[in-house]
Amino acid sequence: MTEKLLEKCLDIFTKEILPITEKGVSEGNKIFGAAILKKKDLSLVVAGSNNETENPIWHGETYTLKKFYEISKDTRPSEKDCIFLCSHEPCSLCLSAITFSGFDNFYYLFPYKITDNEFSIPHDLKILKEVFKVNNGEYNKENSYWKSHSIHMLIEKLSNLKKEKFMNQLEEIKKSYIILSNKYQASKNENFIPLK
Repeated sequence: MTEKLLEKCLDIFTKEILPITEKGVSEGNKIFGAAILKKKDLSLVVAGSNNETENPIWHGETYTLKKFYEISKDTRPSEKDCIFLCSHEPCSLCLSAITFSGFDNFYYLFPYKITDNEFSIPHDLKILKEVFKVNNGEYNKENSYWKSHSIHMLIEKLSNLKKEKFMNQLEEIKKSYIILSNKYQASKNENFIPLK
């Protein structure tokens, strides 16, 4: 299941989340994106990206949740039957939103340290430390609400032959995010996001 899940997740980043994120960055938004998949067949339910220029709480995850709850109750899958996929390890706002929504999992590509060091967006770690006294982003990653999964760590657990394929894909996705991050950083002073 891990390989099939990794393949699907990386495919969704490439074909669904990154194109939406590229459009969002061109409108002055940050690089965070998310998607919700059905556990049963890994089909995409909805994908979204950061929309903070419209509303400062429309982070990639919260905006994706907004889109998810706009789907009719008759056709929308149960949260427990879904996988929540994030481009970056969720901030405290998004961790809470995922929790209050009833999802029992989330998977992310880039941990907080990469978000801070390589994408120059330090707010996740700063807020966790200043508001919640959580150092180095070390929240409880498996608890009674959900279990978090690092996609990078899942790839690391594979055999070397399989690992190489997925690491190459991950590197290509990361390159795309670095390009988008540079565009965001170059234009961020022109937008109206409170925490840039």
